[in-house]
Order: sequence, then structure tokens, then C-alpha cells
Amino acid sequence: MKTIKENIKNEIIINKSKFITVIEKINNINEIAEKLSNIKKTYKDATHYCYAYIIDNKEKCSDDNEPSGTAGIPILNVLKQNNLTNILCVVIRYFGGIKLGAGGLIRAYSSSTSEALKKTTISNIIDGYTITIEFPYKNIKQINYLLKDINIKKEFQTNVIYTFHIETKHFQKIENEIKKICTIKTKKSINLAS
Repeated sequence: MKTIKENIKNEIIINKSKFITVIEKINNINEIAEKLSNIKKTYKDATHYCYAYIIDNKEKCSDDNEPSGTAGIPILNVLKQNNLTNILCVVIRYFGGIKLGAGGLIRAYSSSTSEALKKTTISNIIDGYTITIEFPYKNIKQINYLLKDINIKKEFQTNVIYTFHIETKHFQKIENEIKKICTIKTKKSINLAS
């Protein structure tokens, strides 16, 4: 499976109607309602907010009062054709006064989604973790050596606290070494984009 590396917004005009496509990475279904709400606030005078999402083998789409099957399904189909997951795509339509018909709407929503995807980087999803470790200052050189190629968020308090993302296969290689030196405070599974 694949996902996008960065969120994207794109705008196209088709027969005087404006189609604004917003594509965002999502990590869980709970984020969707808030993201949709924010988009509706940002584009509060739009005619339609059609969307599709795919996450963890769950998918859903909405025509938002466009004729049935003319908006949500075409958006979802483009996402599926690109083998995407962990993604929400919302196409906001400002009606321009010219009716597009069912075929025209299907093409418009598909094109909007495809054009937006051309502006972002699509990458493979890799299993990984977000790790937080805590250790005394005396072990900083050892830990830095083990994590030398990893981007780390560092906090210096009574002890040193490092938080980082790492692929599962790389973590398995160093996990025992880390455990010999310090405590793993949290370990949460995530999907990383390659």
C-alpha cells in the first residue's frame, strides 16, 4: 500500500464550476469528522463537499447531494487505482451555473482528484514505531551511536528523553542494545512513508 508524503490542495475550473481538492494523510478514522468540519468552515459558502477516504481496509465516500454515484465513488476509485491508504480526499465544488450532467460530474470529480495527486509525492508505507526512551546523561554517547542515522526529538530534563520514528526491521536490530542501556517508555506502532 501507499500514501502521500505531504498534504495537498489543488483547484481546477470546469464549465465555470470551481473544484478545490484537498487531500490529507490520516492516521485513524477519528480524525475524519474534524478534518471535514475544518474544511467546511474554510470553504463555508461552497455548494458541495464530496469526499472519500481509505484507512485500514475501511473506505467510505459521500456525494454530498450531487446525483448518486457521480462524486464520492469517482473520488474513491482514483484513490484505489493509486493503491492509496491512510488518506482523505475532499473535493469542494462551487457551482458555476452550468449543469455538467452525470457523465460530466464523474469526469470532473475524477479529474480533480487525479490532478491533485500529481502535485504530491506518493510513497510506500512501511511498518514502524514511535519510540520514547529515557536514560541518564552518562549514556548519551552510547545512545547517540545506536541512533546515529535517525532524526530524534531530544529533551534534557533530570534524565535525557529521546522520541523518534523507526522502521520495525531497524528497531529489531537495536532493541536489545537499547534495553541494556535504558528504559523504553513508550512504543507505538505506526506507518511510515518511505
